[in-house]
Parts: sequence; structure tokens; C-alpha cells
Amino acid sequence: MSSTHTVPLKIYFGVFIALCVLTGVTVWTAKHDYGALNTPVALAIAGLKASLVILFFMHVKYSSKLTQLFAFAGFFWLVLLLVFTLQDFMTRGMLPTYVFKH
Repeated sequence: MSSTHTVPLKIYFGVFIALCVLTGVTVWTAKHDYGALNTPVALAIAGLKASLVILFFMHVKYSSKLTQLFAFAGFFWLVLLLVFTLQDFMTRGMLPTYVFKH
């Protein structure tokens, strides 16, 4: 059972323009200092661009529910890894130094 879905070129060009605009936003935000929000802003823009690529260029939007579930699970796992890595990185200096001395 094979079903194909034809996506109009208008959609692809719209996604391409959105990706170009988001790339411009990425460059623009890289030239400004947002303090502690630098990394979350950059990751939010990158996540939005990745979502567009996954949904439209990888055809997940038009795939079966099982494919959508696995794509979402993979993306969710990536978000978890990033969140816990950033949490570890940002809290490393919070422990007093005497904890590490024997």
C-alpha cells in the first residue's frame, strides 16, 4: 500500500523563504548581546528551522501517524539532551569549592 502526496511548489518556496528569513534572524541576533539569553534564543531559532525541515522537506507532515510519532520522539530526545546538557553547564560554578577538596 503506497500513497504519494504531491506538495505544491508554492509550499516549498514558502518554506525556503522562511528558512532564509530565519537564517537572517540568526545572523542578526548573533551580532547583539542578550546576556544569558544568547544560547536559548539561538537554540529556539535553530529548533524552528529544524522543525520546518523535518515537517516539509522530510515529508513528515504528510506521513503516517507512526512516522510522525517517531520523528517527534527523536526531536523530543534531542531537546532533552540539550536541556540537561545546558543545565549541567550553567550550574557548574554553583557548588562551593571546598566540596571538591579532600
